[in-house]
Amino acid sequence: MKNLIAIIVVVLVALGLSSIYVVKEGERAILIQFGKVERNAQTGEAMVFEPGLHFKIPFIEQVKKLDARLQTLDGDPDRFVTSEKKDLIVDTYVMWRINDFSTFYLSTNGGNILQAEALLTRRINSGLRSEFGNRTISDIVSGERDELMREALLQGAKSASDLGIEVLDVRVMQINLPTEVSQSIYQRMRAERQAVATEHRSEGKEQAEFIRADVDARVTVMLADAKRQSRELRGEGDAEAARIYAEAYEKDAEFFAFIRSMEAYTNSFGNGNDMLVLDANSDFFRYLQNMMGSKED
Repeated sequence: MKNLIAIIVVVLVALGLSSIYVVKEGERAILIQFGKVERNAQTGEAMVFEPGLHFKIPFIEQVKKLDARLQTLDGDPDRFVTSEKKDLIVDTYVMWRINDFSTFYLSTNGGNILQAEALLTRRINSGLRSEFGNRTISDIVSGERDELMREALLQGAKSASDLGIEVLDVRVMQINLPTEVSQSIYQRMRAERQAVATEHRSEGKEQAEFIRADVDARVTVMLADAKRQSRELRGEGDAEAARIYAEAYEKDAEFFAFIRSMEAYTNSFGNGNDMLVLDANSDFFRYLQNMMGSKED
């Protein structure tokens, strides 16, 4: 009898423990009975259990816990075609969360997150392909990216509703050209820049020649003016010197002649090795003769 009571107690404890389940913060739970999601008998909506302690019928009802937090889908970059039939490599990310747990469970093979992300990626990319296909590269780059993301968000929200998913944001993080296209574009841009640089160099050389010729002309004119002014100043100086000599000569002609003769003697015999062959009675030796005559006296 004691053994039987112990067995009954163990079974009751096991049944009690199996009938209790805990939903953590950030999770929601639904009950599955015979492969179907349990629904409210009055409203017909799926029964979703909030975080906390809950009860279920052991061995009949199964608990499926789903992540209710905000999710981020950051897949690999994909190739999109613009209205110009140009390929672009686009890197996007999507923010989403579950808003219908029953629908999500049924549409994703029992709440499989990986399957949900794969389905969501295909639907978001489909909307993005439609938006990229209606725009040119210039439109996308020049300012229509925000509009493109808004349209992609609207289309993604509509297409993901049957998955029980609410799409909160769709962002285009980066847009690149394929390698083969970017190389050709870079080469064309390089050729255009080189052509522009060559044109600028030629214009620079032309302006340099013009400036150099203008400077040379100005220098020539300035030198000519300087030489003319120097000749004028030199002529004025010579005239002034002649005037001073004339005034000095008029004041004392004999003394002036004497001074000039002394200067001539100094210039002629200053080195001591100079030799002049002149007549002794020459006017050049007049003052010397006078000096010699005064000494003899």
